[in-house]
Amino acid sequence: MSPILDNKNPSAPSVFVPAALIREARRQKGLPAVDVPPLCILDPDGDMVRRLRKDGRSKPFEAWPCYHTQLDTFELAGQTVGIVGCAVGAPFAVLVAEELFECGCRLLISVTSAGQIVSAGPTPYFVIIERALRDEGTSYHYAEPSEYGEADPAVVAMAVSALKSAGLRAIVGATWTTDAPFRETAEAIEAAKQRGILAVEMEAAALYTFAKARQAKVLCIAHVTNTMGQAGADFEKGEADGTADALAVLAAIASAVMKD
Repeated sequence: MSPILDNKNPSAPSVFVPAALIREARRQKGLPAVDVPPLCILDPDGDMVRRLRKDGRSKPFEAWPCYHTQLDTFELAGQTVGIVGCAVGAPFAVLVAEELFECGCRLLISVTSAGQIVSAGPTPYFVIIERALRDEGTSYHYAEPSEYGEADPAVVAMAVSALKSAGLRAIVGATWTTDAPFRETAEAIEAAKQRGILAVEMEAAALYTFAKARQAKVLCIAHVTNTMGQAGADFEKGEADGTADALAVLAAIASAVMKD
């Protein structure tokens, strides 16, 4: 057995729980116990957060009791939603997810940049992640070893329907979640291609495994923006650093959530 799997018992209760951190953060900072919006977004790249602030469309959620991040709110599809920027990688993303759900979040959507593995067309485009290869360490604290972290099929179906209704392209497929973006070797990429994996990113497998363990609703979307620097003019995300397209995708899904 690999040492990374030693002393892992996903069914055992944790000594340190999100409620304790939230309680103490509120006490230390003198914050009221105010719920975050039911729909929240993780923006690992931070491009949406920066654009919304620059355009004056967002404002800080002052009651957010997190030691590491700022939660902003803005209007999307007729509702107030929350957004956290720059929570990059599986451990950070799941830490923030735990705190968000403890504070009243009901659906968390992560939109993260990803590198193309099996082409679904010229970049950039979006992939609704239905499952993610577990090549990170966080998920093993939440679930026994398995190949993939699996999305909730109902959440994926809702997102696909929403994008199609809005006339937006809806690609559904698998990704590979890694903790080491600069160790994407030729052998690892080829192995992912043989599995039919569309892209590589850094959060989805852990977020989906967390979601299943905690019975939380999470949707991960890969914004496939690059070929890992293997082509000229790579990492181009589109208008306003890709925020126009990303917000259109999120608005379509948010509209569908409101109807549920």
